[in-house]
Amino acid sequence: PVVEVMTDKALVEIPAKHNGTIVSLCYQQGDIAKVHSALFTMQVEGAQGQQQTPSKDTTQKVTAPEPTSQTQGSTSANLATVNHKVLASPAVRRVAREQDIDLSKVQGTGDKGRILKCDLTQQRNEKSADNTKAHSETHNATQRNSQGATRVERISGIKAAMAKQMVHSVATIPHFTVSEEIQMDALIALRAQLKDDFAEQGVKLSFMPFFIKALSMALKAFPIINSQVNADCTELTYFKDHNIGMAVDGKLGLMVPNIKGVQDMSIFDIAKRAGELIEQAREGRLKTQDLTGGTISISNIGVLGGTVATPVINHPEAAIVALGKMQRLPRFDENDNVHAVNIMHVSWSGDHRIIDGATMVKFNNLWKSYIEQPMKMLGTLR
Repeated sequence: PVVEVMTDKALVEIPAKHNGTIVSLCYQQGDIAKVHSALFTMQVEGAQGQQQTPSKDTTQKVTAPEPTSQTQGSTSANLATVNHKVLASPAVRRVAREQDIDLSKVQGTGDKGRILKCDLTQQRNEKSADNTKAHSETHNATQRNSQGATRVERISGIKAAMAKQMVHSVATIPHFTVSEEIQMDALIALRAQLKDDFAEQGVKLSFMPFFIKALSMALKAFPIINSQVNADCTELTYFKDHNIGMAVDGKLGLMVPNIKGVQDMSIFDIAKRAGELIEQAREGRLKTQDLTGGTISISNIGVLGGTVATPVINHPEAAIVALGKMQRLPRFDENDNVHAVNIMHVSWSGDHRIIDGATMVKFNNLWKSYIEQPMKMLGTLR
């Protein structure tokens, strides 16, 4: 791998097509690259002379606009290449080395884009002007910072995609929220019985796989929750597969990878897959297919200490649930005796265009029953 490209969906590694040495970079880390423009030049092993091959990015069509005719012209002139070789005489190359000028960034005015000595003079003058401008900007910035320090950071990649997604979701989906308390004692006991067996097989068992499986089983009885409505609210699409997403605070920000086909998976399968996705998210290595195609999502704010939240639906899905932290709280039993219970607060947000409050409450009650009485899942478990 020679470059990492951050799109609005994931971080993609691009490998070198040939063995060789990187000679120059056309973009610096954090820059936005034009589609079809060269990312770097490299000297290929075994190539004669100083042959340099521009490596072009074709995967950024996802986020970058197609280049205009002006952009195409400037890119061609800037590279000044014929058969991927910079056209310049040995004397010009020597002067370029002495003056630390990257020939791949010089616009040649000679025949077929050949770089002349006068082009190097122009490049040196422009570089000097840029340095003067940069010095002036730095001086002005220093003066401004002395009055009050600020820092400006460009929003791009995953963060920009999340911002647009959330704005679109809130603007187009009428949200409503249903909250409930879930008693976790029975599930705590079941997890304690199983976690050692899972660990022997190299899988860490958390509570999340139980939440995911219980959610999938409840969706069978309420398929409307696993559906999506079109933009003008004239068609409703029901999904056979339960592709359940998990919000993960990863290396690149908040990401929601989803586990595909949960309805056909065991608790062990879910736990294993969830562990893989969480690890990949924290390393920024999620694939695009892991971040698309979800049908419903779970946000676990409890792991960070949150108790109650009003989650925003992950458009175009129809529902999302936020899990709060587990708390040991006093509650009355059927005989009015007070005893300690492990409580988790959960909050559902639903798309009010297709889901009414009664349906959401009934769905939550079924999901809750599977969690509070996990042995009940055995009756319908596949």
